[in-house]
Amino acid sequence: MPVHISYIPRILALVLSFICVVLGCAPAYAQIARLELHSIQSHSPTDQEFLTGKRDAKPITISGELRIPRAGTDRLPAIVLLHGSGGASGLHDNWAKEFNGLGIATFIIDSFTGRGIVSTVPDQDQLSRLTGVLDAYRALELLAKHPRIDSGRVMVMGFSRGGGAAHWSALKRFLKMHGPGDGLMFAGHIGLYPTCNRIFIDGLDVVDKPIRIFHGAADDYVPAAGCRTYVDRLRKAGKDISLSEYPDAHHVFDYPALKNPLKVPQAQTTRRCPPLEETPDGRIINSQTKQPFTYAGDPCVERGVTVAYQAQAHAEALKAIKDFVSATFQLK
Repeated sequence: MPVHISYIPRILALVLSFICVVLGCAPAYAQIARLELHSIQSHSPTDQEFLTGKRDAKPITISGELRIPRAGTDRLPAIVLLHGSGGASGLHDNWAKEFNGLGIATFIIDSFTGRGIVSTVPDQDQLSRLTGVLDAYRALELLAKHPRIDSGRVMVMGFSRGGGAAHWSALKRFLKMHGPGDGLMFAGHIGLYPTCNRIFIDGLDVVDKPIRIFHGAADDYVPAAGCRTYVDRLRKAGKDISLSEYPDAHHVFDYPALKNPLKVPQAQTTRRCPPLEETPDGRIINSQTKQPFTYAGDPCVERGVTVAYQAQAHAEALKAIKDFVSATFQLK
């Protein structure tokens, strides 16, 4: 498969990594012993196709970048990273480096390029949010066969639309319909400022694995309120889930490149929408109007959001997440 031009900087980074390992320079480069680019066979189902378990959507090839932090033959834990509406970026690179520094492999999925999408920010109807769940399962399937990955110690972590997919991938119903089979499941689910305002049939029946959600109280893109309700419902059902909420933190509070708050006037948001719920025939509807929901057609959808870095929230979330994955993976 030809190497996409967007991967050239990453390949150069791998070359620098090898040189620095040999010469003993910059320790940051030495954190990556090997970088691999993998193609993944997935699909692009509609919400209804996904929710009814249909598998006849046109196959699509997407890609992912696997970083193996150290040489050897031992099997390593891994974290699958799912990007948000803007696509894969330096944000995910930053998190990958943090995990690689702990001895954890990372797999950054690019769900957009293979589908001909650059961004869903102005038009979320381009791709179902549930497609991220499918992509995550296909990544788990791939990693489970890799000789350097411990298939029992693979987590998924997502951001914004990817964050929703990360915690929805814990639903037993979705795992049964679309998962890799053979008892494979993620060891944990982490969502940063994720979508939580969807109510799915059997949505409280999740696997017995920990779910951790991190959100900003000032988020006007994907408000935290939906996650408060979701987490409360799962807690009452006896599930291992928690929400960490940070005062004054906006959407993408963990990305230092956004130190100056950025207004995104064309970004679509469901912040004023009531919960969106699944019907028995697999449609997503507005729970108040009972009409089929689309970003283009529902009057509750608004435009205009703010994204901004918040140093304290970032530092606290970084520590909490590193502590969580270290404990779950039983790192020494």
